[in-house]
Amino acid sequence: MLIRLGYDIGFNIPQPVAMVAMLNVHPSRAPDLLESDNLNIEPWVRTETYFDRFGNRCTRFLAPQGQLRIWNSTLIHDSAEKDPVNYQARQHPVIDLPAENLIFLMSSRYCEVDRLSNIAAELFMNTPPGWARVQAIVDWVHRSVVFGYQYARATRTALDVYTERVGVCRDFQHLAIAFCRCMHIPARYATGYLGDIGVPISSAPMDFSAWFEVFLEGRWWTFDARHNNPRVGRVLMATGRDAADVAITTSFGMAELANFTVVTNEVNDAASENGIRSQSA
Repeated sequence: MLIRLGYDIGFNIPQPVAMVAMLNVHPSRAPDLLESDNLNIEPWVRTETYFDRFGNRCTRFLAPQGQLRIWNSTLIHDSAEKDPVNYQARQHPVIDLPAENLIFLMSSRYCEVDRLSNIAAELFMNTPPGWARVQAIVDWVHRSVVFGYQYARATRTALDVYTERVGVCRDFQHLAIAFCRCMHIPARYATGYLGDIGVPISSAPMDFSAWFEVFLEGRWWTFDARHNNPRVGRVLMATGRDAADVAITTSFGMAELANFTVVTNEVNDAASENGIRSQSA
């Protein structure tokens, strides 16, 4: 399966400001790219690419005063397989976990493990450890939290989600991540593309998506507390402790968002060869 990926983001910049963008496909998916994955910036500026401590590809630059456009379009090959499932995946004792995964057991900006531990124990202590426990957490968050774009709030934490029982994609993932960490299961936040492929087309504008990953049976597995269903066509961009680590753009000063468009659609061979984008979902 071929997927056309892209974005077109505009800012109004009142005065020059340093920015970092995290908009490239994750290095783990780079071998699947069939076209270049370049960050295009108008007007042209000098850029520097680096990899952060989580292995995400980042681009830093000085945005000039005025209108700024960041855009890209690329094509990627996908297996067309749903998120893998292993109901027998075992939970590791903490002492046996790889040292680099211990950070994903700890509190972070949006996931207050210390403040949610007692709640998590009451809810999930009697569930079987491993895959079944993670699925129980995902099921609970999925049915207990109401999704709505009108509930978006940049400062909402996992504890806030538990208390308010409303949120957007990232809020569902933050609460599930925090509960997993409370139960000593390493969990990390993930962001990327997830189009309406194999599911009914949504009437909402396309956006980047959030999900999370847990470490069981020696590897990372994908879970999604928002959709709670294995999906086709996920394309990872970045992972981190929570949303604070994987912001698509960070400005060290004023940068007013002027427009925001994301495209992620399945295309056929003829369309891709001719550079034709399928209609945005």
